[in-house]
Amino acid sequence: MTGSKIERLSTGISEFDNTIAGGIPRGFFVAATGEPGTGKTIFCLHFIAEGIKERDRCIYVTTEESRESILSQATQFGFDFKKAIEDKQLIIIDALMGLEEIWSLKSLEVEELVNKIIEAKRTLGYGRARSVIDSLSAFWLDRPAMARRYSYFVKKILAKWDFTIVATSQYAITTSDAFGFGVEHIADGIFRFRRVVRKGVLRRYLLVEKMRQTPHSLVMHEITVLDGRGLVVLGPIKERRENHVLPRHVTGKMLAARKSKEAEVE
Repeated sequence: MTGSKIERLSTGISEFDNTIAGGIPRGFFVAATGEPGTGKTIFCLHFIAEGIKERDRCIYVTTEESRESILSQATQFGFDFKKAIEDKQLIIIDALMGLEEIWSLKSLEVEELVNKIIEAKRTLGYGRARSVIDSLSAFWLDRPAMARRYSYFVKKILAKWDFTIVATSQYAITTSDAFGFGVEHIADGIFRFRRVVRKGVLRRYLLVEKMRQTPHSLVMHEITVLDGRGLVVLGPIKERRENHVLPRHVTGKMLAARKSKEAEVE
């Protein structure tokens, strides 16, 4: 950042960059939240692929898929992560398989996570860095009350190493609630991924719920995933009457409560 000008990192999806004034401010910790199948991981692949293009130091932590799965998905969307690893631009830390090798995590302990990311950064060398943690909520699934403390710890330590971070956080399909609350409070930005089935068709949406120091869009955008391209922003959704009109049973209760208060005054 020079003076009042903020350096922003492109997400690799130009249409989405337009909704956040050109990209994510350098050094920010951003949460990508939502149910499984909403496009969070694909978004993260774009973010890292753009970092490789920009010659950033890139580190991808995967907790719910193997390293090979991430490499395969990247190839599916036209991203050559294997070459980036060979060129020492990218390190993928596998926190799922528990492999006996340097770039694996043997346990889902947040201290081990941070230490391994720092070790990877030292290996890649000095310079602007991007990191994806997919997903951060995996580190507190058995202790959800620790979500906020763990998120703060990750943000505080890695901020010293010039990281811009995208951390995914899973939401339950049945309740749409987070697996532990806290990452949203700590994050500098929140990208909320949503899904809905309409007339038998799965539709995906993306909303910028929070982005500090950024004039961002307040409109939900429909997204889709295309083979060979990745995540594509189709455009903003049209506002429907039900988006700003309360359900009838809710307005009925509010009216009854108001009448009760008026009766008490009389």
